[in-house]
Amino acid sequence: MLEKILTQGLQALKLRLPPEARRALLDFVLLLDKWNQAYNLTAVRDPQQMITRHILDSLSVLPFVKGPRVLDVGSGAGLPGIPLALAQPQLDFVLLDSNAKKTRFITQAVADLRIKNVEIAQERVEKYQPRKKFNTLISRAFASIADMLASTGHLADAGAEFLAMKGVYPQEELAAIPQHYQVSSVQALQVPGLDAARHLVIITGR
Repeated sequence: MLEKILTQGLQALKLRLPPEARRALLDFVLLLDKWNQAYNLTAVRDPQQMITRHILDSLSVLPFVKGPRVLDVGSGAGLPGIPLALAQPQLDFVLLDSNAKKTRFITQAVADLRIKNVEIAQERVEKYQPRKKFNTLISRAFASIADMLASTGHLADAGAEFLAMKGVYPQEELAAIPQHYQVSSVQALQVPGLDAARHLVIITGR
């Protein structure tokens, strides 16, 4: 059933992933389900719901992710970073989170799934100093857009884009964006099987 939900969801998103990537996504869900029972990594308890609400939700932003370097800010249980990294093996991803319990899980997941293009950083985003800056900085349920920009601005390369994954259209958050940033677009996303609003806010520096 998990494979069927994933396959139908990928078709709806018009994404063609190789068999090994699809298998790794399913293995990731099983691993998340196993760890979740002890470590409470996500409020979603049903693996079928994890496919929809975590995997397909993460992959819905795939067309907007540009490399070569991508930062998943406040990655939590590796979302959206791990699904995106499996779908785009040619890009380099850093999954950043200050929570040791969650970085332990994603470290284990990356090792078990043999993901070669992911690095994990356990650090507060304000203090994080990477060797190279990033072309795309993405967050999913991390903070308000203004707070995200304030805490990650020092990590953005020239011409970088900030991607903020949101639910309903974030009118108030958009009004609070600092003047030295510009909203490029707000994309309404359709997540297969999910009856809830999803939007992606794309922001650049002026």
